[in-house]
Amino acid sequence: MIARKTVGWLLIVMMFLALAIPSAQAAALPDGASSGSKEIEIILDGKVIQSDVPPYILPKVFVTMVPLRVISEELGAKVVWNEKDQQVVIAGKDNTYLMMEKGSKIATVNGQAIPLEASVELKNKRMMVPLRFVSEQLGLKVDWSQQLRRITLTTQGAALEQPDQDPVDGNIDAGIEEPEQAGLRGVWISTVYNLDWPSTASYGNAVKQMDEYRKLLDELQALGINAVFVQVRAAADAIYPSLLVPWATSLTGTQGQAPGYDPLALIIEETHARNMEFHAWFNPFRASVDAKLEKLASNHIAKQQPDWIVNASNKLYINPGVPQARQHIIEAISEVARNYNIDGIHLDDYFYPSNVAFADDAAFKAYNPEKLRSKGDWRRNNINMFVRDLGLAIKAINPDISYGISPFGVWRNQKDDPTGSDTKAGVTAYDSMFADVRTWIKQGWIDYINPQLYWSLSLPVARYDKLVDWWVQEVQGTGVDLYIGHSPYKLGTKEAGWDSAQELVNQLDYNKQYPQITGDVFFSAKDLMRNPLNIKEALQTYYMNSIN
Repeated sequence: MIARKTVGWLLIVMMFLALAIPSAQAAALPDGASSGSKEIEIILDGKVIQSDVPPYILPKVFVTMVPLRVISEELGAKVVWNEKDQQVVIAGKDNTYLMMEKGSKIATVNGQAIPLEASVELKNKRMMVPLRFVSEQLGLKVDWSQQLRRITLTTQGAALEQPDQDPVDGNIDAGIEEPEQAGLRGVWISTVYNLDWPSTASYGNAVKQMDEYRKLLDELQALGINAVFVQVRAAADAIYPSLLVPWATSLTGTQGQAPGYDPLALIIEETHARNMEFHAWFNPFRASVDAKLEKLASNHIAKQQPDWIVNASNKLYINPGVPQARQHIIEAISEVARNYNIDGIHLDDYFYPSNVAFADDAAFKAYNPEKLRSKGDWRRNNINMFVRDLGLAIKAINPDISYGISPFGVWRNQKDDPTGSDTKAGVTAYDSMFADVRTWIKQGWIDYINPQLYWSLSLPVARYDKLVDWWVQEVQGTGVDLYIGHSPYKLGTKEAGWDSAQELVNQLDYNKQYPQITGDVFFSAKDLMRNPLNIKEALQTYYMNSIN
Protein backbone atom coordinates (compact mmCIF):
# COMPACT_ATOMS: atom_id res chain seq x y z
CA MET A 1 0.00 0.00 0.00
CA ILE A 2 1.29 3.42 -0.89
CA ALA A 3 1.49 6.03 1.86
CA ARG A 4 0.21 9.37 0.74
CA LYS A 5 2.68 12.22 0.67
CA THR A 6 0.24 14.48 2.49
CA VAL A 7 0.50 12.46 5.67
CA GLY A 8 4.12 11.32 5.37
CA TRP A 9 5.48 9.71 8.45
CA LEU A 10 2.25 10.32 10.31
CA LEU A 11 0.49 7.64 8.29
CA ILE A 12 3.29 5.20 9.02
CA VAL A 13 2.92 5.76 12.74
CA MET A 14 -0.88 5.62 12.43
CA MET A 15 -0.88 2.25 10.78
CA PHE A 16 1.16 0.76 13.60
CA LEU A 17 -1.44 2.11 15.88
CA ALA A 18 -4.46 1.63 13.55
CA LEU A 19 -7.34 3.22 15.50
CA ALA A 20 -9.59 3.39 18.49
CA ILE A 21 -13.31 3.43 17.82
CA PRO A 22 -14.93 6.71 18.91
CA SER A 23 -16.76 6.23 22.17
CA ALA A 24 -20.20 7.05 20.85
CA GLN A 25 -19.87 4.49 18.07
CA ALA A 26 -18.13 1.86 20.16
CA ALA A 27 -20.84 2.04 22.79
CA ALA A 28 -23.16 0.31 20.34
CA LEU A 29 -21.02 -2.83 20.61
CA PRO A 30 -21.67 -5.49 23.25
CA ASP A 31 -19.05 -5.83 25.98
CA GLY A 32 -17.88 -9.14 24.60
CA ALA A 33 -18.18 -10.25 21.01
CA SER A 34 -19.60 -13.74 20.83
CA SER A 35 -17.44 -16.54 19.46
CA GLY A 36 -19.64 -16.63 16.39
CA SER A 37 -19.27 -12.90 15.60
CA LYS A 38 -17.62 -11.83 12.38
CA GLU A 39 -14.05 -10.66 12.95
CA ILE A 40 -13.45 -6.93 12.90
CA GLU A 41 -12.23 -5.77 9.50
CA ILE A 42 -9.96 -2.76 8.93
CA ILE A 43 -10.02 -0.81 5.67
CA LEU A 44 -7.41 1.84 4.90
CA ASP A 45 -8.13 4.02 1.87
CA GLY A 46 -10.16 1.24 0.29
CA LYS A 47 -7.72 -1.57 1.00
CA VAL A 48 -8.35 -4.45 3.41
CA ILE A 49 -5.63 -4.74 6.07
CA GLN A 50 -4.86 -8.39 6.81
CA SER A 51 -3.71 -9.61 10.22
CA ASP A 52 -2.88 -13.05 11.63
CA VAL A 53 -4.34 -11.92 14.98
CA PRO A 54 -7.74 -10.29 14.42
CA PRO A 55 -8.42 -6.87 15.94
CA TYR A 56 -10.63 -6.95 19.01
CA ILE A 57 -12.39 -4.53 21.33
CA LEU A 58 -11.60 -4.31 25.03
CA PRO A 59 -14.82 -4.38 27.04
CA LYS A 60 -15.80 -1.48 29.31
CA VAL A 61 -13.30 0.96 27.75
CA PHE A 62 -14.28 0.04 24.14
CA VAL A 63 -10.77 0.41 22.77
CA THR A 64 -9.78 -1.41 19.59
CA MET A 65 -6.56 -3.43 19.80
CA VAL A 66 -4.49 -4.35 16.72
CA PRO A 67 -1.10 -6.06 16.33
CA LEU A 68 2.06 -4.14 15.52
CA ARG A 69 2.53 -6.52 12.62
CA VAL A 70 -0.35 -4.86 10.78
CA ILE A 71 1.84 -1.85 10.19
CA SER A 72 5.08 -3.61 9.34
CA GLU A 73 3.27 -5.62 6.68
CA GLU A 74 1.69 -2.58 5.06
CA LEU A 75 4.17 0.25 5.42
CA GLY A 76 7.39 -1.09 6.93
CA ALA A 77 7.49 1.36 9.82
CA LYS A 78 10.41 1.29 12.25
CA VAL A 79 9.20 -0.57 15.32
CA VAL A 80 11.13 -1.99 18.25
CA TRP A 81 9.91 -4.10 21.15
CA ASN A 82 12.05 -3.44 24.24
CA GLU A 83 11.85 -6.72 26.15
CA LYS A 84 13.63 -5.45 29.25
CA ASP A 85 11.43 -2.41 29.77
CA GLN A 86 8.34 -3.90 28.10
CA GLN A 87 8.09 -0.94 25.73
CA VAL A 88 6.95 -0.47 22.16
CA VAL A 89 8.94 2.20 20.32
CA ILE A 90 7.84 3.45 16.92
CA ALA A 91 10.35 5.68 15.14
CA GLY A 92 9.16 8.24 12.61
CA LYS A 93 10.73 10.81 10.35
CA ASP A 94 13.25 13.34 11.75
CA ASN A 95 13.67 11.27 14.93
CA THR A 96 10.03 11.63 15.84
CA TYR A 97 8.98 8.74 18.02
CA LEU A 98 6.08 7.30 19.93
CA MET A 99 6.50 5.04 22.94
CA MET A 100 4.04 2.89 24.88
CA GLU A 101 4.81 0.67 27.85
CA LYS A 102 3.01 -2.50 28.86
CA GLY A 103 0.84 -1.81 31.90
CA SER A 104 1.10 1.97 31.57
CA LYS A 105 -1.84 4.26 30.75
CA ILE A 106 0.56 6.94 29.51
CA ALA A 107 2.03 7.16 26.00
CA THR A 108 4.95 9.38 25.03
CA VAL A 109 4.87 11.24 21.71
CA ASN A 110 7.98 13.28 20.96
CA GLY A 111 8.66 13.45 24.68
CA GLN A 112 5.16 14.59 25.60
CA ALA A 113 3.06 12.41 27.92
CA ILE A 114 -0.42 11.62 26.63
CA PRO A 115 -3.01 9.56 28.56
CA LEU A 116 -4.21 6.22 27.18
CA GLU A 117 -7.48 4.46 27.88
CA ALA A 118 -5.79 1.05 27.73
CA SER A 119 -2.26 -0.31 27.79
CA VAL A 120 -0.41 -2.41 25.23
CA GLU A 121 -0.78 -6.16 25.83
CA LEU A 122 0.29 -9.57 24.54
CA LYS A 123 -2.22 -11.80 22.79
CA ASN A 124 -1.27 -15.07 21.07
CA LYS A 125 2.39 -14.02 21.30
CA ARG A 126 1.63 -10.77 19.44
CA MET A 127 2.05 -7.29 20.85
CA MET A 128 -1.32 -5.54 20.60
CA VAL A 129 -1.64 -1.76 20.86
CA PRO A 130 -4.55 0.49 21.92
CA LEU A 131 -5.33 3.01 19.23
CA ARG A 132 -7.94 5.61 20.21
CA PHE A 133 -5.48 8.37 20.90
CA VAL A 134 -3.81 7.96 17.50
CA SER A 135 -6.78 9.26 15.54
CA GLU A 136 -7.03 12.16 17.96
CA GLN A 137 -3.36 13.02 17.44
CA LEU A 138 -3.20 12.53 13.67
CA GLY A 139 -6.67 13.72 12.60
CA LEU A 140 -7.60 10.54 10.76
CA LYS A 141 -11.17 10.06 9.60
CA VAL A 142 -12.62 6.99 11.30
CA ASP A 143 -15.92 5.27 10.54
CA TRP A 144 -17.38 2.23 12.27
CA SER A 145 -20.05 -0.02 10.77
CA GLN A 146 -21.64 -2.14 13.47
CA GLN A 147 -23.59 -4.17 10.90
CA LEU A 148 -20.48 -5.09 8.91
CA ARG A 149 -18.09 -4.97 11.89
CA ARG A 150 -15.85 -2.84 9.75
CA ILE A 151 -13.49 0.01 10.66
CA THR A 152 -12.82 2.38 7.77
CA LEU A 153 -9.78 4.64 7.92
CA THR A 154 -9.40 7.48 5.46
CA THR A 155 -6.32 9.68 5.22
CA GLN A 156 -6.61 13.37 4.50
CA GLY A 157 -7.36 13.96 0.84
CA ALA A 158 -8.27 10.34 0.12
CA ALA A 159 -11.47 9.74 -1.81
CA LEU A 160 -11.36 6.03 -2.47
CA GLU A 161 -14.36 3.77 -2.88
CA GLN A 162 -15.00 1.40 0.00
CA PRO A 163 -15.88 -2.22 -0.76
CA ASP A 164 -19.65 -2.76 -0.83
CA GLN A 165 -19.61 -6.47 -0.05
CA ASP A 166 -18.01 -8.41 2.75
CA PRO A 167 -14.99 -10.43 1.69
CA VAL A 168 -15.59 -14.16 1.38
CA ASP A 169 -14.09 -15.83 4.46
CA GLY A 170 -12.24 -12.58 5.19
CA ASN A 171 -10.24 -12.82 1.94
CA ILE A 172 -10.95 -10.29 -0.80
CA ASP A 173 -9.07 -12.49 -3.25
CA ALA A 174 -11.30 -15.52 -2.65
CA GLY A 175 -12.03 -17.33 -5.86
CA ILE A 176 -8.77 -16.21 -7.48
CA GLU A 177 -6.50 -19.16 -8.07
CA GLU A 178 -3.13 -18.78 -6.40
CA PRO A 179 -0.05 -19.51 -8.51
CA GLU A 180 1.78 -22.72 -7.75
CA GLN A 181 4.33 -22.18 -5.02
CA ALA A 182 7.98 -22.35 -5.99
CA GLY A 183 10.39 -24.56 -4.08
CA LEU A 184 12.35 -23.27 -1.12
CA ARG A 185 14.87 -20.61 -2.15
CA GLY A 186 16.82 -19.80 0.98
CA VAL A 187 19.84 -17.95 2.26
CA TRP A 188 21.89 -18.32 5.41
CA ILE A 189 22.20 -15.15 7.52
CA SER A 190 25.21 -15.42 9.85
CA THR A 191 25.37 -13.47 13.09
CA VAL A 192 28.74 -14.83 14.29
CA TYR A 193 31.45 -12.18 13.86
CA ASN A 194 28.60 -9.92 12.60
CA LEU A 195 29.17 -11.48 9.18
CA ASP A 196 25.73 -10.82 7.68
CA TRP A 197 23.64 -9.15 10.38
CA PRO A 198 23.65 -7.07 12.50
CA SER A 199 26.59 -4.80 11.69
CA THR A 200 29.11 -3.77 14.33
CA ALA A 201 28.02 -0.19 13.64
CA SER A 202 24.59 -1.08 15.04
CA TYR A 203 25.79 -2.31 18.45
CA GLY A 204 23.19 -1.36 21.05
CA ASN A 205 20.99 0.43 18.50
CA ALA A 206 17.75 -1.50 18.11
CA VAL A 207 16.29 0.79 15.46
CA LYS A 208 19.41 0.55 13.29
CA GLN A 209 19.55 -3.23 13.65
CA MET A 210 15.95 -3.58 12.54
CA ASP A 211 16.51 -1.13 9.66
CA GLU A 212 19.42 -3.29 8.49
CA TYR A 213 17.36 -6.45 8.70
CA ARG A 214 14.43 -4.98 6.78
CA LYS A 215 16.72 -3.71 4.06
CA LEU A 216 18.44 -7.09 3.82
CA LEU A 217 15.11 -8.92 3.58
CA ASP A 218 13.82 -6.58 0.91
CA GLU A 219 16.93 -7.05 -1.21
CA LEU A 220 16.88 -10.82 -0.78
CA GLN A 221 13.21 -11.04 -1.65
CA ALA A 222 13.84 -8.99 -4.78
CA LEU A 223 16.24 -11.73 -5.91
CA GLY A 224 13.55 -14.39 -5.52
CA ILE A 225 14.55 -15.63 -2.06
CA ASN A 226 11.58 -16.91 -0.05
CA ALA A 227 13.23 -18.28 3.10
CA VAL A 228 15.93 -17.21 5.52
CA PHE A 229 18.04 -19.35 7.86
CA VAL A 230 19.08 -16.93 10.58
CA GLN A 231 21.80 -17.89 13.05
CA VAL A 232 20.15 -17.49 16.43
CA ARG A 233 22.81 -19.44 18.38
CA ALA A 234 26.38 -18.92 17.21
CA ALA A 235 28.45 -19.82 20.28
CA ALA A 236 26.30 -21.12 23.13
CA ASP A 237 24.52 -17.77 23.22
CA ALA A 238 21.31 -16.29 21.83
CA ILE A 239 19.82 -13.37 19.92
CA TYR A 240 16.70 -13.75 22.06
CA PRO A 241 16.03 -13.57 25.82
CA SER A 242 16.90 -16.99 27.21
CA LEU A 243 16.79 -18.57 30.64
CA LEU A 244 19.62 -20.91 29.70
CA VAL A 245 22.24 -19.02 27.66
CA PRO A 246 23.57 -15.44 27.57
CA TRP A 247 22.81 -12.71 25.06
CA ALA A 248 24.96 -12.94 21.93
CA THR A 249 28.01 -10.74 21.45
CA SER A 250 26.80 -9.79 17.97
CA LEU A 251 24.04 -7.56 19.36
CA THR A 252 26.01 -5.19 21.59
CA GLY A 253 29.67 -6.18 21.31
CA THR A 254 29.57 -7.68 24.81
CA GLN A 255 28.28 -11.15 25.52
CA GLY A 256 25.53 -11.19 28.13
CA GLN A 257 24.57 -7.55 27.60
CA ALA A 258 20.88 -7.16 26.81
CA PRO A 259 20.13 -5.20 23.62
CA GLY A 260 16.96 -3.71 25.08
CA TYR A 261 14.54 -5.59 22.84
CA ASP A 262 13.82 -9.08 21.52
CA PRO A 263 15.55 -9.24 18.11
CA LEU A 264 14.26 -12.72 17.30
CA ALA A 265 10.61 -11.80 17.80
CA LEU A 266 10.89 -8.81 15.51
CA ILE A 267 12.90 -10.42 12.73
CA ILE A 268 10.42 -13.30 12.65
CA GLU A 269 7.61 -10.78 12.31
CA GLU A 270 9.40 -8.92 9.53
CA THR A 271 10.14 -12.16 7.70
CA HIS A 272 6.59 -13.44 7.87
CA ALA A 273 5.27 -10.03 6.88
CA ARG A 274 6.93 -10.64 3.50
CA ASN A 275 5.47 -14.15 3.25
CA MET A 276 8.95 -15.60 3.68
CA GLU A 277 9.83 -18.62 5.82
CA PHE A 278 11.91 -18.17 8.95
CA HIS A 279 14.23 -21.01 9.99
CA ALA A 280 16.09 -20.64 13.28
CA TRP A 281 19.67 -21.76 12.69
CA PHE A 282 21.60 -23.19 15.64
CA ASN A 283 25.27 -24.01 15.99
CA PRO A 284 24.80 -26.72 18.62
CA PHE A 285 28.22 -27.60 20.02
CA ARG A 286 30.47 -24.58 19.46
CA ALA A 287 30.91 -22.84 22.81
CA SER A 288 33.22 -20.01 21.77
CA VAL A 289 35.11 -18.87 18.69
CA ASP A 290 38.27 -18.57 20.82
CA ALA A 291 39.48 -19.68 24.23
CA LYS A 292 39.29 -16.30 26.01
CA LEU A 293 37.16 -17.07 29.04
CA GLU A 294 37.33 -13.50 30.27
CA LYS A 295 35.16 -12.40 27.33
CA LEU A 296 32.38 -14.82 28.19
CA ALA A 297 29.34 -13.90 30.26
CA SER A 298 29.10 -15.27 33.79
CA ASN A 299 26.18 -17.52 32.79
CA HIS A 300 27.96 -18.97 29.77
CA ILE A 301 28.15 -22.74 29.75
CA ALA A 302 31.98 -22.69 29.72
CA LYS A 303 31.90 -21.00 33.13
CA GLN A 304 28.85 -22.78 34.50
CA GLN A 305 29.92 -26.28 33.43
CA PRO A 306 33.67 -26.25 32.67
CA ASP A 307 33.80 -30.07 32.76
CA TRP A 308 31.61 -30.14 29.65
CA ILE A 309 34.06 -28.02 27.63
CA VAL A 310 36.88 -29.15 25.34
CA ASN A 311 39.52 -26.73 24.06
CA ALA A 312 40.33 -27.87 20.53
CA SER A 313 42.86 -25.76 18.66
CA ASN A 314 42.07 -22.72 20.86
CA LYS A 315 38.34 -22.90 20.28
CA LEU A 316 35.87 -24.09 22.89
CA TYR A 317 33.37 -26.86 22.21
CA ILE A 318 30.65 -28.47 24.27
CA ASN A 319 31.58 -32.14 24.50
CA PRO A 320 28.95 -34.20 22.61
CA GLY A 321 29.99 -37.24 24.65
CA VAL A 322 28.46 -35.86 27.87
CA PRO A 323 24.74 -36.78 28.00
CA GLN A 324 23.86 -33.84 30.27
CA ALA A 325 25.57 -31.45 27.86
CA ARG A 326 23.57 -32.79 24.92
CA GLN A 327 20.36 -32.41 26.92
CA HIS A 328 21.25 -28.83 27.83
CA ILE A 329 21.54 -27.96 24.14
CA ILE A 330 18.23 -29.66 23.38
CA GLU A 331 16.56 -27.62 26.12
CA ALA A 332 18.09 -24.39 24.78
CA ILE A 333 16.80 -25.11 21.27
CA SER A 334 13.41 -26.12 22.67
CA GLU A 335 13.06 -22.64 24.17
CA VAL A 336 12.81 -21.25 20.65
CA ALA A 337 10.50 -23.99 19.41
CA ARG A 338 8.19 -23.32 22.35
CA ASN A 339 8.22 -19.53 22.41
CA TYR A 340 8.48 -18.35 18.80
CA ASN A 341 6.45 -18.69 15.62
CA ILE A 342 9.20 -20.25 13.52
CA ASP A 343 8.91 -22.36 10.38
CA GLY A 344 11.96 -24.49 10.99
CA ILE A 345 14.88 -25.44 13.23
CA HIS A 346 18.16 -25.85 11.38
CA LEU A 347 21.55 -27.20 12.47
CA ASP A 348 24.83 -26.61 10.65
CA ASP A 349 27.79 -28.99 10.32
CA TYR A 350 29.55 -28.14 13.59
CA PHE A 351 29.44 -31.40 15.50
CA TYR A 352 32.96 -32.61 16.28
CA PRO A 353 35.66 -30.32 14.84
CA SER A 354 37.54 -31.85 11.92
CA ASN A 355 41.26 -32.66 11.77
CA VAL A 356 42.14 -31.38 15.24
CA ALA A 357 42.82 -33.15 18.52
CA PHE A 358 39.72 -33.44 20.70
CA ALA A 359 40.38 -34.41 24.31
CA ASP A 360 37.43 -36.63 25.19
CA ASP A 361 39.11 -39.75 26.60
CA ALA A 362 37.52 -39.24 30.02
CA ALA A 363 34.03 -38.95 28.55
CA PHE A 364 34.67 -42.01 26.35
CA LYS A 365 35.34 -44.04 29.49
CA ALA A 366 32.60 -42.50 31.62
CA TYR A 367 29.71 -42.37 29.13
CA ASN A 368 29.93 -45.48 26.99
CA PRO A 369 27.11 -47.77 28.15
CA GLU A 370 27.18 -49.75 24.91
CA LYS A 371 30.88 -50.48 25.43
CA LEU A 372 31.80 -49.38 21.92
CA ARG A 373 35.47 -50.12 21.32
CA SER A 374 36.00 -47.56 18.57
CA LYS A 375 36.02 -43.96 19.68
CA GLY A 376 34.88 -42.97 16.18
CA ASP A 377 31.78 -45.19 16.50
CA TRP A 378 31.16 -43.79 19.97
CA ARG A 379 31.37 -40.21 18.72
CA ARG A 380 28.99 -40.94 15.86
CA ASN A 381 26.59 -42.56 18.31
CA ASN A 382 26.70 -39.44 20.48
CA ILE A 383 25.69 -37.28 17.54
CA ASN A 384 23.06 -39.81 16.45
CA MET A 385 21.43 -39.72 19.88
CA PHE A 386 21.49 -35.92 19.85
CA VAL A 387 19.92 -35.65 16.38
CA ARG A 388 17.24 -38.20 17.28
CA ASP A 389 16.40 -36.74 20.70
CA LEU A 390 16.32 -33.17 19.45
CA GLY A 391 13.88 -34.16 16.72
CA LEU A 392 11.62 -35.86 19.25
CA ALA A 393 11.69 -32.78 21.47
CA ILE A 394 10.86 -30.43 18.60
CA LYS A 395 7.98 -32.54 17.31
CA ALA A 396 6.55 -32.90 20.83
CA ILE A 397 6.38 -29.12 21.05
CA ASN A 398 5.17 -28.43 17.51
CA PRO A 399 5.00 -31.17 14.86
CA ASP A 400 4.67 -28.54 12.14
CA ILE A 401 8.19 -27.18 12.70
CA SER A 402 10.50 -28.37 9.93
CA TYR A 403 13.70 -29.90 11.31
CA GLY A 404 16.80 -30.30 9.19
CA ILE A 405 20.59 -30.28 9.09
CA SER A 406 23.18 -28.96 6.63
CA PRO A 407 26.16 -31.36 6.83
CA PHE A 408 29.45 -31.15 4.99
CA GLY A 409 28.79 -32.08 1.37
CA VAL A 410 30.79 -35.33 1.20
CA TRP A 411 29.51 -38.16 3.39
CA ARG A 412 32.35 -40.59 2.57
CA ASN A 413 34.71 -41.12 -0.36
CA GLN A 414 34.44 -44.35 -2.33
CA LYS A 415 37.98 -45.30 -1.33
CA ASP A 416 36.79 -45.49 2.30
CA ASP A 417 33.35 -46.92 1.58
CA PRO A 418 32.18 -48.40 -1.74
CA THR A 419 28.75 -46.85 -1.14
CA GLY A 420 30.27 -43.39 -0.81
CA SER A 421 30.54 -40.73 -3.51
CA ASP A 422 32.99 -40.61 -6.40
CA THR A 423 35.08 -37.94 -4.69
CA LYS A 424 38.50 -37.44 -3.17
CA ALA A 425 37.66 -35.00 -0.41
CA GLY A 426 40.23 -34.40 2.33
CA VAL A 427 37.41 -34.07 4.89
CA THR A 428 34.19 -36.06 5.14
CA ALA A 429 31.13 -35.75 7.33
CA TYR A 430 31.28 -39.36 8.55
CA ASP A 431 35.01 -39.71 9.24
CA SER A 432 36.03 -36.16 10.17
CA MET A 433 32.96 -34.67 11.89
CA PHE A 434 31.47 -37.98 13.04
CA ALA A 435 28.16 -37.12 11.41
CA ASP A 436 26.43 -40.33 10.33
CA VAL A 437 24.06 -38.54 7.98
CA ARG A 438 22.93 -41.72 6.24
CA THR A 439 21.49 -43.01 9.51
CA TRP A 440 19.61 -39.77 10.15
CA ILE A 441 17.99 -40.04 6.73
CA LYS A 442 17.19 -43.75 6.84
CA GLN A 443 15.73 -43.51 10.35
CA GLY A 444 13.58 -40.50 9.39
CA TRP A 445 14.86 -38.43 12.30
CA ILE A 446 14.92 -35.26 10.18
CA ASP A 447 12.50 -33.63 7.73
CA TYR A 448 15.16 -32.54 5.25
CA ILE A 449 18.88 -32.75 4.61
CA ASN A 450 20.75 -29.76 3.21
CA PRO A 451 24.29 -30.83 2.19
CA GLN A 452 26.76 -28.03 1.56
CA LEU A 453 27.83 -28.71 -2.03
CA TYR A 454 30.29 -25.85 -2.32
CA TRP A 455 32.16 -27.08 -5.41
CA SER A 456 31.79 -26.42 -9.10
CA LEU A 457 30.73 -28.67 -11.93
CA SER A 458 34.36 -28.82 -13.07
CA LEU A 459 36.29 -29.59 -9.86
CA PRO A 460 37.62 -33.16 -10.28
CA VAL A 461 38.03 -34.08 -6.62
CA ALA A 462 34.46 -33.14 -5.65
CA ARG A 463 32.32 -32.48 -8.69
CA TYR A 464 28.98 -30.85 -8.02
CA ASP A 465 26.92 -33.05 -10.33
CA LYS A 466 28.36 -36.30 -8.96
CA LEU A 467 27.56 -35.21 -5.43
CA VAL A 468 24.02 -34.17 -6.32
CA ASP A 469 23.46 -37.58 -7.91
CA TRP A 470 24.74 -39.29 -4.77
CA TRP A 471 22.55 -37.31 -2.35
CA VAL A 472 19.47 -37.83 -4.50
CA GLN A 473 19.98 -41.57 -4.18
CA GLU A 474 20.39 -41.26 -0.41
CA VAL A 475 16.98 -39.62 0.09
CA GLN A 476 15.18 -41.68 -2.56
CA GLY A 477 12.09 -43.30 -1.04
CA THR A 478 12.78 -42.04 2.51
CA GLY A 479 10.36 -39.11 2.69
CA VAL A 480 13.25 -36.82 3.64
CA ASP A 481 13.44 -33.69 1.47
CA LEU A 482 16.69 -32.62 -0.15
CA TYR A 483 17.84 -29.00 -0.23
CA ILE A 484 21.16 -28.15 -1.84
CA GLY A 485 23.60 -25.70 -0.25
CA HIS A 486 25.31 -23.37 -2.76
CA SER A 487 28.40 -21.17 -2.45
CA PRO A 488 28.12 -17.72 -4.03
CA TYR A 489 31.04 -16.73 -1.77
CA LYS A 490 33.34 -18.62 -4.16
CA LEU A 491 32.40 -16.55 -7.20
CA GLY A 492 35.43 -14.72 -8.55
CA THR A 493 37.90 -16.90 -6.63
CA LYS A 494 40.70 -18.91 -8.21
CA GLU A 495 39.08 -22.27 -7.52
CA ALA A 496 38.08 -24.09 -10.70
CA GLY A 497 34.72 -23.14 -12.15
CA TRP A 498 33.98 -19.92 -10.29
CA ASP A 499 34.85 -17.35 -12.95
CA SER A 500 31.22 -16.70 -13.92
CA ALA A 501 27.84 -16.40 -12.19
CA GLN A 502 26.62 -18.87 -14.79
CA GLU A 503 28.17 -21.61 -12.63
CA LEU A 504 25.44 -21.23 -10.02
CA VAL A 505 22.74 -20.96 -12.68
CA ASN A 506 24.02 -24.18 -14.25
CA GLN A 507 23.89 -25.87 -10.86
CA LEU A 508 20.29 -24.79 -10.36
CA ASP A 509 19.44 -26.06 -13.81
CA TYR A 510 21.08 -29.40 -13.03
CA ASN A 511 18.92 -29.77 -9.92
CA LYS A 512 15.72 -29.45 -11.95
CA GLN A 513 15.90 -33.02 -13.21
CA TYR A 514 15.38 -34.39 -9.70
CA PRO A 515 11.99 -34.07 -7.98
CA GLN A 516 13.73 -35.11 -4.75
CA ILE A 517 15.42 -31.68 -4.68
CA THR A 518 12.89 -29.27 -3.23
CA GLY A 519 15.07 -26.31 -2.31
CA ASP A 520 18.28 -24.33 -2.72
CA VAL A 521 20.07 -22.43 0.06
CA PHE A 522 22.91 -19.93 -0.49
CA PHE A 523 25.83 -19.11 1.79
CA SER A 524 25.63 -16.40 2.68
CA ALA A 525 23.59 -13.19 2.58
CA LYS A 526 26.57 -10.84 2.46
CA ASP A 527 28.00 -12.68 -0.53
CA LEU A 528 24.80 -12.23 -2.49
CA MET A 529 24.60 -8.57 -1.48
CA ARG A 530 28.14 -7.74 -2.63
CA ASN A 531 27.06 -9.12 -6.01
CA PRO A 532 30.22 -10.86 -7.29
CA LEU A 533 30.13 -11.34 -11.08
CA ASN A 534 26.57 -9.93 -11.11
CA ILE A 535 25.09 -12.94 -9.36
CA LYS A 536 22.13 -10.86 -8.12
CA GLU A 537 20.96 -10.14 -11.63
CA ALA A 538 21.56 -13.76 -12.67
CA LEU A 539 19.51 -15.16 -9.77
CA GLN A 540 16.73 -12.64 -10.18
CA THR A 541 16.38 -13.50 -13.87
CA TYR A 542 16.60 -17.22 -13.22
CA TYR A 543 13.93 -17.30 -10.53
CA MET A 544 11.66 -14.94 -12.45
CA ASN A 545 11.82 -17.21 -15.51
CA SER A 546 11.33 -20.30 -13.34
CA ILE A 547 8.10 -18.94 -11.89
CA ASN A 548 6.80 -17.66 -15.21
